[in-house]
Amino acid sequence: MYKNKKIIVITGGLNEQGKIGKVISSVPKFVDEIVAIDDASTDNTAKEAELAGATVIKNIKNMGAGYVLRKGMDYAIKKRYDIIVIIAGDNQDNPNEIKFLIEPLFEGYDFVQGSRFIEFKDKMPFFRLITTKFFNLLFRQITTSEITDASNGFRAFRSDILHHINLYQEWLNRYELEPYFLIQSIKKGYKIKEVPVSKSYNKKEGYSKMKPFIDWYRICKPLFKELFA
Repeated sequence: MYKNKKIIVITGGLNEQGKIGKVISSVPKFVDEIVAIDDASTDNTAKEAELAGATVIKNIKNMGAGYVLRKGMDYAIKKRYDIIVIIAGDNQDNPNEIKFLIEPLFEGYDFVQGSRFIEFKDKMPFFRLITTKFFNLLFRQITTSEITDASNGFRAFRSDILHHINLYQEWLNRYELEPYFLIQSIKKGYKIKEVPVSKSYNKKEGYSKMKPFIDWYRICKPLFKELFA
């Protein structure tokens, strides 16, 4: 518990052996629980996560990033957590920065988005940089917001806002859910703040499982729906 609030960290993914244990082991001690959703991995992701101290929930078949997050959120609501933190299971995000994400939630904010562009320090791979910059520009134009890093999944929010946003839509099972959640939070008038975070891109281990074109289309799909609604 932190400042009288129960905090849960949601992580997970597909085939994150060698990475997810590092993430879980580095989560600050004030976090009450870490839940890791194993999206039908064929390696030792689940075992590694469990040994590192996480509560593990396994998908029988691969369902996608959005489904994984929704399953973790369902668990958080059931267990009555006050604050939910989302962190990647591939060791790209820095768990020590979780405190930066949650502090604004004690200052009246509802949703805190991590941004790689407020204090840009990391050398992002060229294709990722171009696509991310383009998406952020599109996001700002369509939502009329000032968000600088809308595709960053490293974020924290009050759990009660989940009661007012419908994430239970099948088309949100893959990469669509994260941007959709942020868009709806903006539209509903929740108080949102960005804080600087870092990101690590390990080319040797691989830093993404995204399929370059189809998955970027999925990320952009919630924006297209807003544009043509």
